[in-house]
Amino acid sequence: MDSDKYKTIKEKAISEGYYSEKRSKFLAFAHHVDSVEDALKIVKEYRKKYFDARHCCYAYRIGYDGTEFRANDDGEPSSTAGKPILGQIDSYGLTNTLICVIRYYGGINLGTGGLIVAYREAAADALANSEIEEKFIEEEVKYTFTYPMMNDVMRIIKEMNPRIVNQVFDNTCEVVLSIRKGQAEELRTRLKKLSFD
Repeated sequence: MDSDKYKTIKEKAISEGYYSEKRSKFLAFAHHVDSVEDALKIVKEYRKKYFDARHCCYAYRIGYDGTEFRANDDGEPSSTAGKPILGQIDSYGLTNTLICVIRYYGGINLGTGGLIVAYREAAADALANSEIEEKFIEEEVKYTFTYPMMNDVMRIIKEMNPRIVNQVFDNTCEVVLSIRKGQAEELRTRLKKLSFD
């Protein structure tokens, strides 16, 4: 994995997947999430919306380095639901991703092997319908300067093209910029140099 890039599914798009086996229906939903709180809030909404379903299993992986993750079987036999769902997130190399799979029980037991396949396939279908994008890990750079330095600061901003998160123009001005992690140090150095020119 490139040190300042990560892959995730497109924000604000919900991808759906579907799988059925022996009259059991598996509805899968893939979401972009930025925090555990986001993920759990979405899971709660699905539990409410599909209150009549037997199971609402899910998995998520969060953080640029993917260190925060969870796989939940929601009453299915251990490791037959959450783990296969998480396995799909991992096989795509994604992070900041949540997949929820709702199961409507069809009256016939699928056995552990059947459940693993069903949850894996439903999750895979949701991801196959997702738009995956590569994003850069960004770092914020805060810089305070006097008003007469404005043109020099703006020239550097124009050249390096960071995202402006916040700006205050007064006697003392301040900008908060967000830029690719690998370029943050160069931006800091160039801005700092202005103070001494």
